[in-house]
Amino acid sequence: MHLAITTWFAALAVAVAAAAASTMILRALLATGLAWRLATDIPNDRSLHTRPTPRVGGWGIVPVSVVLLLWLAPQMWLIAAAATSLAAVSQIDDRRGLPARVRFATHLIAVVALIVAYPAAAPWWFLAGAGFMMVWLINLYNFMDGADGLAGGMAVLGFGAYAAAALGGSHLAPELAAGSVAIAGAAFGFLLLNFHPARLFLGDAGSIPLGFLAGALGYWGWREAIWGVWFPATVFAPFIADASVTLSRRLLRGEKFWQAHREHYYQRMVRLGIGHRRTAVYWYLIMLAGIIVALWAVGRPTLQQWLSCVAWYGVLMCIGFTIDIRWRRVQTASNNNS
Repeated sequence: MHLAITTWFAALAVAVAAAAASTMILRALLATGLAWRLATDIPNDRSLHTRPTPRVGGWGIVPVSVVLLLWLAPQMWLIAAAATSLAAVSQIDDRRGLPARVRFATHLIAVVALIVAYPAAAPWWFLAGAGFMMVWLINLYNFMDGADGLAGGMAVLGFGAYAAAALGGSHLAPELAAGSVAIAGAAFGFLLLNFHPARLFLGDAGSIPLGFLAGALGYWGWREAIWGVWFPATVFAPFIADASVTLSRRLLRGEKFWQAHREHYYQRMVRLGIGHRRTAVYWYLIMLAGIIVALWAVGRPTLQQWLSCVAWYGVLMCIGFTIDIRWRRVQTASNNNS
């Protein structure tokens, strides 16, 4: 089975199958009306959408990804099991709501279980730092799920980058490639229904497992010496930078960072009139540029790898600074007119 996923053709076949299965499940939920009964997002003053929309994207992505992980990458069974558990808890949160401490506790348990079961040859403090970053990635993926097509499209690109690195380097990683293309394909099946105008949203039952999978597969690739820790940090840099800067500002103002708001850069872009569609496409292009940088840096000397990562975050800071300037100008003009 491993040999069947060491070629680009096999990877494409897995991705297409995953996309077809994911979108069929989601279309069935929409056609039967079950999607609205499972979880529905009701617009409020902090929303970027105007009509009730089902939050069931995870019902297509997670089952397909888990089944393919267990079939094509059996060594990752714990990752599949943890993603399933997180999806189940998050579905309860989507339906009824759960206290933040309960949600964060489940995230922490999943990450600790992964590191304990698959320890890497690194100091304890480094593993603790990696665990913290994985917990952070789980939550920031949820925070960034707020515009049509954004989180789904960036999942396709991010896990596609993992697969490219696992197949394109001197050290092949068949299971990592299989898991990555399966998740990328399942996310694409969701994206077909989530791109603007979205017929459904990801929901916590989709965004939380996706965030965990991004961190878990990134950790797996580092543990297997496929890439350094800089690689997933570069691939998912748009998510990490946007959420980290935005939520840090909220913490400095004494606000509860887990509460809904409309202050992320992508939210400001939509509110500035760029719209859901163009905002998503711009972020795709930004993420694709970072992926090209990351894939170029794989196999380079360590110093070059880290310099490329730091330089890319510098570019993202400049992009964020540009958005901030335009936002302040519009706000100032609005206040003067009022």
